[in-house]
Amino acid sequence: MYVSTLDLINFRNYSKLNINFNKSLNVFIGENAQGKTNILESIYFISTTKSHRTIKDRELIKWGSEKAYIGANVNRNSGKYLIESLIGNDNKVNFKLNGVKKNKYSDILGTLNTVIFSPEDLRLIKDGPAVRRRFIDGELNQIKPKYQYNLAQYNRALIQRNNILKSLKGSNSNRITAEIFGEQLAKYGSEICEERYNFIKKLSLVSRLIHRKITDGNEEIELIYECSTGDFKNKEYTRNQLLSYYTDSIDEDIRKGFTAKGPHRDDLMIKINGIDARAYGSQGQQRTAALSLKLSELEIIKSETLEYPVLLLDDVLSELDIKRQKFLLESLKDIQTFITCTSFSELNNLNFESKDIFLVHGGTLSKY
Repeated sequence: MYVSTLDLINFRNYSKLNINFNKSLNVFIGENAQGKTNILESIYFISTTKSHRTIKDRELIKWGSEKAYIGANVNRNSGKYLIESLIGNDNKVNFKLNGVKKNKYSDILGTLNTVIFSPEDLRLIKDGPAVRRRFIDGELNQIKPKYQYNLAQYNRALIQRNNILKSLKGSNSNRITAEIFGEQLAKYGSEICEERYNFIKKLSLVSRLIHRKITDGNEEIELIYECSTGDFKNKEYTRNQLLSYYTDSIDEDIRKGFTAKGPHRDDLMIKINGIDARAYGSQGQQRTAALSLKLSELEIIKSETLEYPVLLLDDVLSELDIKRQKFLLESLKDIQTFITCTSFSELNNLNFESKDIFLVHGGTLSKY
């Protein structure tokens, strides 16, 4: 799959932009804060229905404008698709697919698959559990549209239960309502845990092979799903475990004022040669592990969709040493790739037969 054209109107610092892309490699060169990342962000947004930089959609709108537009033509083995998004400053976002308005985000997800790799992702190993959950959720949202629905329902019930727990301090008036939301959390939470378990099992196999190649067989990576209910056995077992917790521990949660256990507390443990990489891995080991995980995303999406996703590399080459740069770039021959960088010196290892280079300055593009 690949993105053939992109149209932006009042998106970030672009008043109007129309650009045709190379099916292989597209490079954007410019100083910081000129708009390079904004292009990658728009492609990611049209793919996932969300930004990787902000949770407030109105921040995507150019200052002084009321709406922003993104339109992308996508070519896949199954056909050609036009994905369009209209973003309002009231945080309302409308999507169209081939001219037809879609009321559910799940109707858009999976039309364009993307993997984004930025300097922040190099902290995937050493940062807190929330970062690794976002990594897992972002992947599953693209390849399992129902996962996005279950996650949204779970988060909605979690907010409601937490609000009720806070109100129950000194009162039992809403206790039954809290139990009802506990049942919903168990229902949707068990679905989420099952998908995470299956995904991490596959991710572990793929990343192990990639990691061996990067490290010349000197390191072995291992991924372990840390489900908040203990070892994951099956969906029904996890549902019963969650339901028992939400029922038996309601007084404890009332004292805390929040729900202390569930998929929102899950984590992914990453070991290198049997040692916890987060606590004891060197910076080089942590970065190699992060690179292995991101490259594994590409292969897993390929296995699910039979096509490689589009890869977005946002200012990441300068953060990798020469060896890791070469391994990364040699893995991209069959993948449409978008790269941002600040200088031509970062292109030394880009031995692609076909590539387009764009100079970015102040929200304008010129082809090199």
